[in-house]
Amino acid sequence: MHQTPKRAKHQTGWSKENKMYFEQAKQKFENLKDKECVRVLAFESSCDETSVAVVENGRKILSNIVSTQIPIHVRFGGVVPEVASRNHILAISNVTKEALAAAKLEIKDIDLVAVTYGAGLIGALLVGVNFAKALAFENNIPLVAVSHIEGHIAANYLTYPQLVPPYMCLLTSGGHTAILKVEDYNQRTLIGSTIDDAVGECFDKVARVLGLGYPGGPKIDKLAKEGKSEITFCKTPLVGTYNFSFSGVKTAVINYVHNQEQKGEEINKADVAASFQEEVCGELVKKATRAAREYCMDKLVVAGGVSANSRLKEMLKGECEKQNISLFMPELGLCTDNAAMIGSAAYFMMKKGEGLSDTNLTASSVVKI
Repeated sequence: MHQTPKRAKHQTGWSKENKMYFEQAKQKFENLKDKECVRVLAFESSCDETSVAVVENGRKILSNIVSTQIPIHVRFGGVVPEVASRNHILAISNVTKEALAAAKLEIKDIDLVAVTYGAGLIGALLVGVNFAKALAFENNIPLVAVSHIEGHIAANYLTYPQLVPPYMCLLTSGGHTAILKVEDYNQRTLIGSTIDDAVGECFDKVARVLGLGYPGGPKIDKLAKEGKSEITFCKTPLVGTYNFSFSGVKTAVINYVHNQEQKGEEINKADVAASFQEEVCGELVKKATRAAREYCMDKLVVAGGVSANSRLKEMLKGECEKQNISLFMPELGLCTDNAAMIGSAAYFMMKKGEGLSDTNLTASSVVKI
């Protein structure tokens, strides 16, 4: 299900120039459906990565440049939105030049411009949206607005050229956790989602209470390999549903650590990390594979940053093999935020005649799953 992005609220009509641009873009957009080779210049700036990519026909990456801000935010223990926005502004022009150069193309060779309009940090998103709008307008190229969620799903089309809908999808990221029935490109039905914290958010918060720093997910994953999953925190209470609840186990871990500290007892951080990770990943695997069985899907696609977790991969592979379900997970570099996934999603949106935007496009911090 494609969600139509918002237009700027302060504008009540089109300027003559915007109207002319959109009419020409609409015709070009229609003509692209039958073009043999479509090259998409894509932008992603929803959080702390400034990424620009060139993708061909939704499946082939010609370039995918990611400028990360992790070294900047690590001293704060997390992403500072204002700092992220400022650094996107500093980086985006040079990253664009680098992406075009790596693809050995010029702007005249680009057929479509794509940009993440949501969800994410509003200031960070606006940098990408405004830059993409200006570039598309200046060069008279059609502009497609892409949901960050749709991008994460589409990352799998870049890893697996043979993958086509329908399939069941497990979405696991810092902002979203859901099970989706994907009927067609950019068309999906929500089966279940978190009722409180996203799983990626829980990884970050547990890492913080353990003093592991930012980003938390990779640090938990690494430390858990040294520990044993022998601590019982709390079993996820939601049964008979495909919804998730992770606030309970997060709070249990935090309380456990604080209680041990108050008693002056040593905390085996590796065991805490391993136990937390085992419980959370087990719940994801159990519900995702059950949904695939119940809805008669023989393909399970995993999307989002948490799909990089090694224990989640291991558990999913084992369970899918048992149940004869084909498992698809993006390559490591495509698990986290990147523009190539946005370019892939935009291509398939174009093929269905969806997502065309004008220069009134604005960003949104929240989008429907």
